[in-house]
Amino acid sequence: MDETLKSGLVDAVIALAHAAQPDLHRETKYGGTVFMTDAAVASSLVSGVFAYKDYVSVEFSQGAGFADPAGRLEGKGKLRRHVKLHTLADVDGKDVAGFLTQAFGR
Repeated sequence: MDETLKSGLVDAVIALAHAAQPDLHRETKYGGTVFMTDAAVASSLVSGVFAYKDYVSVEFSQGAGFADPAGRLEGKGKLRRHVKLHTLADVDGKDVAGFLTQAFGR
């Protein structure tokens, strides 16, 4: 995946996160950008976006509890789930906005 596409995907996810939670706190952590509801409380981390060689991953700390009737979320951990983005169309097609809204409890 080329760097321009990766950057565009990351920027799109960050914009959607701000739309879902206008007063979110962002921090560079774990090799990506994490989204928190309170910068002073580590446990308020709800999501993050991470660029890898072949895709961009949007991670959800409590994703296992999300409504996901189309089965878009990946992962089998106790709590976390993610979606992998390969194209800009995946941002809408995999309902990143809807999952971010769930992540922020709105």
